[in-house]
Amino acid sequence: MLLADGTIELPRAHRAKRALLVLFIVIGVAAAGLLPISISALIGVGAMIALGCLSWRDVGRSLPIAIIMLIVASLAMGKALVVTGMADFFAVGLVRATGNWPVPVILSAFILIMAVLTNLVSNNAAAVIGTPIAIAAAQQLGAEPLPFVLAVLFGANMSFATPFGYQTNLLILSTGGYRFADFLRAGVPLILILWIGFSIVLPLWYGL
Repeated sequence: MLLADGTIELPRAHRAKRALLVLFIVIGVAAAGLLPISISALIGVGAMIALGCLSWRDVGRSLPIAIIMLIVASLAMGKALVVTGMADFFAVGLVRATGNWPVPVILSAFILIMAVLTNLVSNNAAAVIGTPIAIAAAQQLGAEPLPFVLAVLFGANMSFATPFGYQTNLLILSTGGYRFADFLRAGVPLILILWIGFSIVLPLWYGL
């Protein structure tokens, strides 16, 4: 078998039953509403370490520092956009640029902008940057913010057109022998299909 992550270390299956039990407990506790999933998952990791299913070395290797720093920097950038008023500035500029366009058309344009942005940066960064701008734009238009937030959510996950749009894209780039043009050829049509679909469904669903 070709291991895509480049390791030849095989999993330790003799404690798989313990790990499966912990997984079911974590999901069950979260599903029952006893604890948030973030807390129950953290407790589950501690239980996995205590039961010998994981070692501290395994935990350390599963936390890529580059991705963590990217998420932290994106959150800080999103907070800075709100605090400095830059989100409102971008929102006002978007509203002025679209002029007297109907709200569904502006919403559709926002989805497309997020789809382009997420293929240039990470989807996390696009979502964190786009959310405060979307809320401010909705307030400027006097519209409900939720469909604009969903526009960011859907647009930021259309990271199909570039190999660096998402981590798994990079993972299969060299392993599968793909080229940049292959992602464009498959990703752009898929983005267009989803963009048209969400541009129709969101306004209808929220009565815009």
